[in-house]
Amino acid sequence: MNYQNSLDFAKQLDERDPLKEVRNKFYIPKDTNGKDWLYFTGNSLGLQPKVTADYIQQELKDWANLGVEGHFEAKNPWLHYHEYLTDNMAKIVGAKPKEVVVMNTLTTNLHLLMVSFYRPTKAKYKIVIESDAFPSDRYAVQSQLKFHGFSENDLIEWRPRRGEELLNIEDLETIIDEQGDEIAMLLVGGVNYYTGQFLDIKRIAKIGHSKNCIVGIDLAHGAGNIQPNLHDSGVDFAAWCTYKYLNSGPGSLAGLFVHEKHAKNKDLPRFAGWWNHNKETRFNMRMPFDVMEGAEGWQLSNPPILSMAAIKASLDLFEEVGMDALREKSEKLTGFFEFLINQIETDRIRIITPKNPKERGCQLSIQVKNADKSLHQKLMDHHIITDWREPDVIRCAPVPMYNSFQDVYQMVSILKELV
Repeated sequence: MNYQNSLDFAKQLDERDPLKEVRNKFYIPKDTNGKDWLYFTGNSLGLQPKVTADYIQQELKDWANLGVEGHFEAKNPWLHYHEYLTDNMAKIVGAKPKEVVVMNTLTTNLHLLMVSFYRPTKAKYKIVIESDAFPSDRYAVQSQLKFHGFSENDLIEWRPRRGEELLNIEDLETIIDEQGDEIAMLLVGGVNYYTGQFLDIKRIAKIGHSKNCIVGIDLAHGAGNIQPNLHDSGVDFAAWCTYKYLNSGPGSLAGLFVHEKHAKNKDLPRFAGWWNHNKETRFNMRMPFDVMEGAEGWQLSNPPILSMAAIKASLDLFEEVGMDALREKSEKLTGFFEFLINQIETDRIRIITPKNPKERGCQLSIQVKNADKSLHQKLMDHHIITDWREPDVIRCAPVPMYNSFQDVYQMVSILKELV
């Protein structure tokens, strides 16, 4: 698209946007004068859909009126509530329904998955992550190494080349070629939290599997943002949170994927609980443990319905809008955003996110020269909500669900004044 640097052009883009009315389905934070803030932090916490309160209120009403019988008699019976989320969540991440379940929180799910899939031997025990992985992922794999009697030195980092910020997949091929016989597992962020780089998940899986390494993906910054096509990618497992692009509320439940090639392998070691026992005999109470097939076989506990109600509200909205339409708008939004930033005549800032729209989601990471966080604070003072990541990056995510082209234009106009 041939973008133009003007408010009128931004208004034209909004007018032609087939998703322009979706913004009205969300609560936008406002200043004391009732004016909308410019919210660019859906990569940390998505905004609240206006229907969320109704979905939660329905479960509160059924709890009040039915008590424990709500498990069977509620409008959405609680006993099967997690199943109401499965189909829509599977579409978002490109999986078969049997490969997906909503449960627990992200790092908890990663640990439960590693119980099954990180099975080190004396010869094959190392783990690969990206060098700038999200801290929680690093802590998780370091603790897994220690738990199994290995050292943090057995963690291999896939690093950008000297003087670069982005990862080169050829370097991962080199790591696997040279050390693959000692590597048990790769755990990689599908979209890097810092740079916003969307990695080639399918190619990563192929590279890892070439040396019989298990491949896992953290989609915390990918689910609801990009289309990872998890089933076709061939990765062994994945996990993601739902409170960022999936708009389910702070600290809400997470999602989990296990490829169907593992669905019937009941010999995989795993932790057990009531909710991953065969649902047909679960209430017989004294039956020996019989693990369920598919992703449901990693559940442990009776799920929290109020959190799931918020997730259901958001997933129903995703089903209405569709990921194809969201990705199309996302590429236009970031394209316009990138164009406008590049029009600013300064050497103080630059974008480190990939230029190719297919290699990024809706986040652009702005690196600030000689950073001291002051620019980020000045944006906040102007009611522009971005987030800061040490040492020198302002992360901005124009989310296609609720951000407009005018949001982008206004934000960059203020940014230009500040730099």
